[in-house]
Amino acid sequence: MNPLKISTSSRVIVFFCGLLLILVLFKPMWRIELDAPQYPEGLTLLIYADKIAGDVAIVNGLNHYIGMKTLHTKDFAEFKILPGIILFFVAAFILTAVLAKRKWLYLLLGLFILFGVVAMIDFWRWEYDYGHNLDPNAAIIVPGMAYQPPLIGFKQLLNFGAYSIPDLGGWVFIGVGAVLLFIAITEWRKAKKTKAALKSGKLVMAILLLLFFTGCNTSPQPIALGKDQCHGCKMTISDERFGAELVTRKSKVYKFDDAHCLLEFKKAGTVNEKDIANIFFTNFSAPHQLLNAGQAKFLKSDLLRSPMNGNMAAFELTDSLQKAVEVFKGTIILWNEFSK
Repeated sequence: MNPLKISTSSRVIVFFCGLLLILVLFKPMWRIELDAPQYPEGLTLLIYADKIAGDVAIVNGLNHYIGMKTLHTKDFAEFKILPGIILFFVAAFILTAVLAKRKWLYLLLGLFILFGVVAMIDFWRWEYDYGHNLDPNAAIIVPGMAYQPPLIGFKQLLNFGAYSIPDLGGWVFIGVGAVLLFIAITEWRKAKKTKAALKSGKLVMAILLLLFFTGCNTSPQPIALGKDQCHGCKMTISDERFGAELVTRKSKVYKFDDAHCLLEFKKAGTVNEKDIANIFFTNFSAPHQLLNAGQAKFLKSDLLRSPMNGNMAAFELTDSLQKAVEVFKGTIILWNEFSK
């Protein structure tokens, strides 16, 4: 094998990756979904390589009230140059496949990663500008409030939940980048002509792919007492001993002031069981940190008098639980005994 050339299989894959990038010109690269009680069907902004589409008019109407700039395709220079950049990469992929030179493969990978980083920084800058540079004469002004959407994942903006994620075109771009990275690592390992080095490259690639596609955080968010609202009963969460959270695989967090509200929400099927990533309960004992439901121990007692009469308290330590039993009596149960 010529150490300066890439293999035939890699050439074929790179060639078809170049053709696949053409799809990015016609499919949305990113989407921002907005949901609120007054819009149960949700609102969606679709970002293509050359335009913004979706519910732009409605979002612009809402933005007017809070002082955000309206969104117009012509205001973005990126939409004028992005199609050309995509076509450049289409040609670069095909040329790399034809020439089959390993150094061209590495150069292409470097340019592709550089573009991805610059694009995300530019997207964040655009979101920051639209979320912070507000009209001081807007009809609705919330002191200290900014409306910057999340770069990726979920963020609560007043009564709107904003979820930002790549769309089909974006996933194609990410997938092509991952494949290109895999090929570059594989070809580099082949050049070393050692089986151990090749296995190491596959392991590194597996880790990189995992990191590449993992963008959602399923950890709990701190409950802001006196500010956060229970998603079930809509009451302000005020008792630090009985809070609970449900976190979806898309990192959306639902907060509750009582185990009863969480269980009723779960039973209603608003979130499919398969979409639930984690459930947390506040430790009844100080410092009242959030505990994973599967690792917590629970006490059921009418003497607990929780906000919505769920009368369920979570504990991390057995000693703390036993002390609570002496005071509140009741029954000790586990999560899998009452979560079904």
